[in-house]
Amino acid sequence: MSETTAAELAATAGKPIITHAAIARGPHIGWEMADLTLDPPKAHEVRVKFRASGLCHSDDHITSGDALVRFPMVGGHEGAGIVESVGPDVLRVKPGDRVVCSYIPACGACRPCSTGYQNMCVKGLHAGSGMFLDGTFRFHLGDEDLGGFCSLGTFSQYAVVSEWACIPLRDDVPFDVAALVGCGVPTGWGSAVYAAGVRAGDTVVVFGSGGVGSNAVQGARYAGAKNVVVVDPVEFKRDMAKTFGATAAFATKEEAHEFVVETTWGQGADHVILTPGVVTEDMVQAAVLMTGKGGKVTITAVGHHNERAVHVHAGMMISYARQIRGALFGGCNPLYDVPKLLGLYKSGDLKLDELITRRYPLDQVNEAYRDLNEGKNIRGVIIHDD
Repeated sequence: MSETTAAELAATAGKPIITHAAIARGPHIGWEMADLTLDPPKAHEVRVKFRASGLCHSDDHITSGDALVRFPMVGGHEGAGIVESVGPDVLRVKPGDRVVCSYIPACGACRPCSTGYQNMCVKGLHAGSGMFLDGTFRFHLGDEDLGGFCSLGTFSQYAVVSEWACIPLRDDVPFDVAALVGCGVPTGWGSAVYAAGVRAGDTVVVFGSGGVGSNAVQGARYAGAKNVVVVDPVEFKRDMAKTFGATAAFATKEEAHEFVVETTWGQGADHVILTPGVVTEDMVQAAVLMTGKGGKVTITAVGHHNERAVHVHAGMMISYARQIRGALFGGCNPLYDVPKLLGLYKSGDLKLDELITRRYPLDQVNEAYRDLNEGKNIRGVIIHDD
């Protein structure tokens, strides 16, 4: 960092700044651009200048009405950038550090963190409101307080976030790639490797091959699955799934079921992982029927907020000793798994550049989500202006 830059950062460290952001005021009205006031960081908080933000489907759930959040809300929970200033008592990072932000913080000291469950850190209690643990907000629009989604708000040029959400980023990883490792990559990868527990020789079916599902495919193959079968109605995504390691891809669950039965000589799949845009009851039923004895269905995506998607006859579970489980962050531990995944990327064992279909400026966020919903992108990325 230059002396001039350091002096400029020091001069603004304790003062509010103005930041350009995409906000949601309610469901079904899209994203609105606004210039917000951003407070300086308090204790254990840092101000990050974001360079890139992933366009995850979870943010689309905010504007579609399927995520129960406090409005107005600054969108974005996949982000990478540079620490601009820090509040008191911050130890993990310092001004000038490159960081990727985990959408679930990891303090390393609470009961979940200390027992290997950083994906359930108690510092992430207010993800749906974006409120900090002291009951206050850092984004403001006039007299309105705004939270950042998952207490991040990466659809803003700048944001104040918990230091526990910051993971130091190596210098040789581009910001656009790094942003994806804050959510979509570990969520998909971990859903296969950790939550499902895929093992060598397994048959795995992945429903939905977007930004999360593509990484479930990669995780399953890296774990040694013999068959990785993708179900997705979009031809482009089925073709890309094979780039990420899928051995077969089908447009419908019926085609996939027939293939699995034939390929496994009637035994069924060992694992079915659900990573679509929206999980439905019909999809869960199909997943259960596709699993064989001792098989497991892992649910990673969310459903419509007014629909109970998991309705299964008890006999279907008991007779084959099947399991259904949910996965948060894929069961990953951010402080361990984010650097590991980036290491696999640098060694050529994990494809991340190929995930990015298109890059957008912040003001095109609504167009980006139209592209996502029309099946044009594996993952779009916002590139913030300098």
